[in-house]
Amino acid sequence: MIIGVPKEIKVHEYRVALTPHGAKVLAEAGHQVIVQSDAGSAIGFSNQDYQDSGVSIVNSAQAIFDQADMVIKVKEPQPSECKLLNKNQILFAYLHLAADPKQAEL
Repeated sequence: MIIGVPKEIKVHEYRVALTPHGAKVLAEAGHQVIVQSDAGSAIGFSNQDYQDSGVSIVNSAQAIFDQADMVIKVKEPQPSECKLLNKNQILFAYLHLAADPKQAEL
């Protein structure tokens, strides 16, 4: 399975859904992991940290959504990201729909 990690774009969200160690565990289990450039930089994880864990770095969220079978995020996808989701793509994220009921419609 191709697992993709886009950089979080929600305002004041600096976390990343997968640490380099977590990415390494998934890669060692036979998954291909792709991480958007600088996805973990705000919390101290460099692109090199991810590359050292055996994952690929891509330049855009579009590349993540185009390639991944499963997209993992910390927070719910923002409207611009919802447009990038593909049919039959798995989204693994925390959905806080009570705060944004319109999100359920996306």
